[in-house]
Amino acid sequence: MRYRAIIKKSDKWWIGWLVDLPGVNAQEKTKEKLIESLIIGAMDMIALEVPFEPDAIMTTIDIPEPPWIIEGKENKIAFQVR
Repeated sequence: MRYRAIIKKSDKWWIGWLVDLPGVNAQEKTKEKLIESLIIGAMDMIALEVPFEPDAIMTTIDIPEPPWIIEGKENKIAFQVR
């Protein structure tokens, strides 16, 4: 799976969140650790058991790759990470 992340340096901290999974955010001392924390947060969010109505069915759906992904590579102009 691929999720969009907004990350930035704020003073001595790297902060970030996942656009596509509200509630997944992190703050770390390094960019690498921040990305690791966002991955762990996303995995925890996806693994969370979701209660639903007894007569409802939970299923999954496949979503096509968004237009900002070109042949599996992010558009470096629009989504540049420094």
